[in-house]
Amino acid sequence: MVELSLIGIGTGNPDHVTRQGEAAIRAADLILIPRKGAAKSDLAELRETIIAHACDGTPPRIAHFDIPERRTEDGYLQGVEHWHDAIARAWQAAIAGETPSPRRVALLIWGDPSLYDSSLRIFARLDPRPLVRVIPGITALQALTAAHAIPINEIGAPFVVTTGRRLREDGWPPAANTVAVMLDGTCAFRTLPPADYDIWWGAYLGMAEERLIHGPLTQVADRIEATRAAARADHGWIMDVYLLKKRPAAPA
Repeated sequence: MVELSLIGIGTGNPDHVTRQGEAAIRAADLILIPRKGAAKSDLAELRETIIAHACDGTPPRIAHFDIPERRTEDGYLQGVEHWHDAIARAWQAAIAGETPSPRRVALLIWGDPSLYDSSLRIFARLDPRPLVRVIPGITALQALTAAHAIPINEIGAPFVVTTGRRLREDGWPPAANTVAVMLDGTCAFRTLPPADYDIWWGAYLGMAEERLIHGPLTQVADRIEATRAAARADHGWIMDVYLLKKRPAAPA
């Protein structure tokens, strides 16, 4: 029986990997590393750096696989379902192509395998299904609030974690004072009344390329959008997250 370990690796900083995660890397017979095209080749290189950092001697075998393109013509949810099916097939093909057959396989997951990541849903599509171990990592939300040195919630108050698509399509979540937004490729904060919110934004959190901006949305929205576009052009990819808080109502 193959054992598959999903190892949270934070936001790309090797120091974000827990000792449990490092032990799981060292124990693997095979580590699968996705490739997302030449423009994002440093994503694979960062994973290889993390593997080397965790291993004192010879690292485990590495097998690269290409991430399939996600279809958009069938709508978002159906497109994601088909995409996950294709990724599961790519995992299985990469494992099956290795000789000798590995018993302990690992994938390094950005952030945490349980928070806005579909690795567990993809795992459920494997047939035969291996045993699975989930090694939690530093989440992007932890890295964001640590970088800005702020708590995510107000005293005794809940907060909402959502995606850029949901914020853009549904608007501000009812009864929420604080909203954390992930997976936003279109600056969905632009759909909100800017005078009503403060924002704490971060990209490449914990890495040498880290970028942080915070302030009233009226003052920093343009700067965030321009910084994000320039960083994406420079690196070929960007991973960012932000926190929005409602501003106190002005006294009557």
